[in-house]
Amino acid sequence: MQHAMKAMRRIGLCALIGLTGCSLSRGETPQQHYVLGGGRVQRNEAPHPRLAGLAIGVRRLQLASYLESTSIAVRRGPQAITLSEFHRWGEPLPGGITRAVAAYLTAGAPFRAVDLAPWPLREKYDYLIQLHVLHFEGVAPADPAAREGEAHLLARWEIIRQGDGAVLARGTTNYRKEGWRVGDYAGLVTLLDTGVHVLSNDLMASLEKLAAR
Repeated sequence: MQHAMKAMRRIGLCALIGLTGCSLSRGETPQQHYVLGGGRVQRNEAPHPRLAGLAIGVRRLQLASYLESTSIAVRRGPQAITLSEFHRWGEPLPGGITRAVAAYLTAGAPFRAVDLAPWPLREKYDYLIQLHVLHFEGVAPADPAAREGEAHLLARWEIIRQGDGAVLARGTTNYRKEGWRVGDYAGLVTLLDTGVHVLSNDLMASLEKLAAR
Protein backbone atom coordinates (compact mmCIF):
# COMPACT_ATOMS: atom_id res chain seq x y z
CA MET A 1 0.00 0.00 0.00
CA GLN A 2 2.77 2.42 0.92
CA HIS A 3 4.58 1.70 -2.34
CA ALA A 4 1.36 2.32 -4.25
CA MET A 5 0.79 5.66 -2.45
CA LYS A 6 4.35 6.81 -3.19
CA ALA A 7 3.93 5.88 -6.85
CA MET A 8 0.66 7.85 -7.02
CA ARG A 9 2.36 10.90 -5.44
CA ARG A 10 5.16 10.71 -8.03
CA ILE A 11 2.65 10.46 -10.87
CA GLY A 12 0.66 13.40 -9.47
CA LEU A 13 3.78 15.54 -9.05
CA CYS A 14 4.95 14.82 -12.59
CA ALA A 15 1.51 15.63 -13.95
CA LEU A 16 1.43 18.93 -12.02
CA ILE A 17 4.86 19.91 -13.36
CA GLY A 18 3.81 18.99 -16.89
CA LEU A 19 0.58 20.98 -16.68
CA THR A 20 2.43 24.01 -15.29
CA GLY A 21 4.96 23.87 -18.10
CA CYS A 22 2.24 23.54 -20.71
CA SER A 23 0.24 26.46 -19.31
CA LEU A 24 3.32 28.70 -19.29
CA SER A 25 4.25 27.86 -22.87
CA ARG A 26 0.67 28.36 -24.07
CA GLY A 27 0.29 31.62 -22.12
CA GLU A 28 3.48 33.23 -23.34
CA THR A 29 2.91 35.61 -26.23
CA PRO A 30 6.21 36.86 -27.65
CA GLN A 31 6.64 40.61 -27.57
CA GLN A 32 7.40 42.37 -30.84
CA HIS A 33 9.83 45.29 -30.74
CA TYR A 34 10.15 48.00 -33.38
CA VAL A 35 12.59 50.79 -34.23
CA LEU A 36 12.34 53.88 -36.43
CA GLY A 37 14.61 55.08 -39.20
CA GLY A 38 14.31 52.06 -41.48
CA GLY A 39 12.69 53.91 -44.38
CA ARG A 40 14.68 54.05 -47.57
CA VAL A 41 15.85 57.54 -48.47
CA GLN A 42 17.24 58.19 -51.91
CA ARG A 43 19.82 60.93 -52.00
CA ASN A 44 19.10 63.70 -54.48
CA GLU A 45 21.48 63.86 -57.42
CA ALA A 46 21.76 67.58 -56.67
CA PRO A 47 21.18 67.77 -52.89
CA HIS A 48 20.41 71.06 -51.14
CA PRO A 49 23.58 73.05 -51.93
CA ARG A 50 22.90 75.76 -49.35
CA LEU A 51 23.09 73.17 -46.60
CA ALA A 52 26.50 71.87 -47.63
CA GLY A 53 28.99 72.00 -44.77
CA LEU A 54 26.52 73.10 -42.08
CA ALA A 55 26.66 71.49 -38.65
CA ILE A 56 23.35 70.78 -36.89
CA GLY A 57 22.77 69.86 -33.25
CA VAL A 58 19.51 68.09 -32.33
CA ARG A 59 18.48 68.72 -28.73
CA ARG A 60 16.76 66.18 -26.48
CA LEU A 61 13.21 65.75 -27.70
CA GLN A 62 10.28 66.82 -25.52
CA LEU A 63 7.55 64.16 -25.60
CA ALA A 64 3.93 64.18 -24.46
CA SER A 65 3.87 62.29 -21.15
CA TYR A 66 1.38 59.64 -22.27
CA LEU A 67 3.88 58.54 -24.94
CA GLU A 68 6.75 57.94 -22.52
CA SER A 69 5.93 54.21 -22.23
CA THR A 70 7.72 51.80 -24.55
CA SER A 71 4.28 50.37 -25.44
CA ILE A 72 2.93 51.56 -28.79
CA ALA A 73 -0.08 53.83 -28.27
CA VAL A 74 -3.40 53.69 -30.10
CA ARG A 75 -6.08 56.33 -29.63
CA ARG A 76 -9.68 55.09 -29.79
CA GLY A 77 -12.26 57.79 -30.22
CA PRO A 78 -11.60 61.27 -28.84
CA GLN A 79 -10.26 60.35 -25.37
CA ALA A 80 -9.36 56.66 -24.91
CA ILE A 81 -5.71 55.58 -25.19
CA THR A 82 -4.64 51.95 -25.26
CA LEU A 83 -1.01 50.84 -24.80
CA SER A 84 -0.12 47.54 -26.42
CA GLU A 85 1.33 44.92 -24.08
CA PHE A 86 2.97 42.89 -26.84
CA HIS A 87 3.97 45.55 -29.41
CA ARG A 88 6.65 47.88 -28.08
CA TRP A 89 9.35 50.29 -29.14
CA GLY A 90 12.79 48.74 -29.07
CA GLU A 91 14.29 51.87 -27.47
CA PRO A 92 12.98 54.90 -25.55
CA LEU A 93 10.82 56.83 -27.99
CA PRO A 94 12.52 60.25 -27.62
CA GLY A 95 15.87 58.76 -28.58
CA GLY A 96 14.32 56.74 -31.40
CA ILE A 97 12.62 59.73 -33.00
CA THR A 98 15.66 62.02 -32.77
CA ARG A 99 17.94 59.28 -34.11
CA ALA A 100 15.63 58.74 -37.09
CA VAL A 101 15.36 62.51 -37.74
CA ALA A 102 19.16 62.78 -37.71
CA ALA A 103 19.48 59.84 -40.10
CA TYR A 104 16.98 61.31 -42.57
CA LEU A 105 18.63 64.75 -42.40
CA THR A 106 22.04 63.20 -43.04
CA ALA A 107 20.71 61.23 -46.00
CA GLY A 108 18.85 64.19 -47.48
CA ALA A 109 21.51 66.92 -47.55
CA PRO A 110 25.32 67.30 -47.42
CA PHE A 111 25.54 68.53 -43.81
CA ARG A 112 29.00 68.51 -42.26
CA ALA A 113 27.49 66.96 -39.12
CA VAL A 114 24.12 66.15 -37.56
CA ASP A 115 24.74 65.37 -33.88
CA LEU A 116 22.37 64.35 -31.10
CA ALA A 117 22.57 65.74 -27.57
CA PRO A 118 24.62 65.31 -25.51
CA TRP A 119 27.27 66.47 -27.97
CA PRO A 120 30.96 67.11 -27.30
CA LEU A 121 31.81 70.04 -25.04
CA ARG A 122 32.52 73.29 -26.91
CA GLU A 123 31.20 71.84 -30.19
CA LYS A 124 30.00 74.63 -32.48
CA TYR A 125 26.84 74.29 -34.55
CA ASP A 126 25.33 76.53 -37.19
CA TYR A 127 21.83 75.69 -35.94
CA LEU A 128 20.16 73.74 -33.12
CA ILE A 129 16.86 71.89 -33.51
CA GLN A 130 14.33 71.51 -30.68
CA LEU A 131 11.45 69.06 -31.22
CA HIS A 132 8.19 68.80 -29.25
CA VAL A 133 6.18 65.67 -30.16
CA LEU A 134 2.53 65.91 -29.09
CA HIS A 135 1.06 62.92 -30.96
CA PHE A 136 2.77 59.76 -32.20
CA GLU A 137 0.22 56.97 -32.37
CA GLY A 138 -2.33 54.97 -34.25
CA VAL A 139 -5.86 56.36 -34.41
CA ALA A 140 -8.74 53.87 -34.45
CA PRO A 141 -12.51 54.47 -34.54
CA ALA A 142 -14.41 54.26 -31.26
CA ASP A 143 -16.32 51.26 -32.63
CA PRO A 144 -14.17 48.23 -31.66
CA ALA A 145 -15.42 46.34 -34.73
CA ALA A 146 -14.11 48.99 -37.16
CA ARG A 147 -10.82 48.07 -38.81
CA GLU A 148 -9.77 51.19 -40.75
CA GLY A 149 -7.57 53.65 -38.88
CA GLU A 150 -4.73 56.09 -39.48
CA ALA A 151 -1.31 57.10 -38.19
CA HIS A 152 -0.84 60.52 -36.57
CA LEU A 153 2.32 62.47 -35.85
CA LEU A 154 2.05 66.03 -34.53
CA ALA A 155 5.29 67.84 -33.78
CA ARG A 156 6.19 71.46 -33.10
CA TRP A 157 9.77 72.49 -33.70
CA GLU A 158 12.16 75.40 -33.40
CA ILE A 159 15.45 76.16 -35.11
CA ILE A 160 17.75 78.02 -32.72
CA ARG A 161 21.01 79.94 -32.93
CA GLN A 162 23.51 78.32 -30.60
CA GLY A 163 25.34 81.45 -29.49
CA ASP A 164 22.48 83.38 -27.87
CA GLY A 165 19.59 80.88 -27.98
CA ALA A 166 17.54 83.06 -30.33
CA VAL A 167 14.69 81.21 -32.09
CA LEU A 168 15.20 81.76 -35.81
CA ALA A 169 12.26 79.71 -37.11
CA ARG A 170 9.24 77.84 -35.80
CA GLY A 171 6.98 75.33 -37.45
CA THR A 172 4.48 72.49 -37.05
CA THR A 173 4.40 69.13 -38.79
CA ASN A 174 0.95 67.56 -38.64
CA TYR A 175 1.13 64.24 -40.46
CA ARG A 176 -1.98 62.08 -40.72
CA LYS A 177 -2.02 59.04 -42.98
CA GLU A 178 -5.02 56.85 -43.64
CA GLY A 179 -4.80 53.22 -44.65
CA TRP A 180 -3.73 51.69 -41.34
CA ARG A 181 -5.39 48.36 -40.68
CA VAL A 182 -6.18 48.41 -36.95
CA GLY A 183 -4.10 45.76 -35.20
CA ASP A 184 -1.31 45.77 -37.80
CA TYR A 185 1.44 47.25 -35.63
CA ALA A 186 4.23 46.66 -38.15
CA GLY A 187 2.18 48.65 -40.67
CA LEU A 188 1.59 51.39 -38.09
CA VAL A 189 5.32 51.70 -37.37
CA THR A 190 6.01 52.00 -41.11
CA LEU A 191 3.47 54.84 -41.42
CA LEU A 192 4.83 56.64 -38.34
CA ASP A 193 8.36 56.29 -39.71
CA THR A 194 7.17 57.95 -42.92
CA GLY A 195 5.85 60.76 -40.71
CA VAL A 196 9.31 61.17 -39.17
CA HIS A 197 10.71 61.45 -42.70
CA VAL A 198 8.14 64.16 -43.50
CA LEU A 199 9.19 65.97 -40.31
CA SER A 200 12.85 65.86 -41.35
CA ASN A 201 11.92 67.27 -44.78
CA ASP A 202 10.08 70.17 -43.13
CA LEU A 203 13.14 70.88 -41.01
CA MET A 204 15.40 70.72 -44.05
CA ALA A 205 13.23 73.18 -45.97
CA SER A 206 13.30 75.65 -43.07
CA LEU A 207 17.07 75.27 -42.65
CA GLU A 208 17.53 75.97 -46.35
CA LYS A 209 15.54 79.19 -46.08
CA LEU A 210 17.66 80.31 -43.14
CA ALA A 211 20.89 79.47 -44.96
CA ALA A 212 19.76 81.52 -47.97
CA ARG A 213 19.49 84.72 -45.97
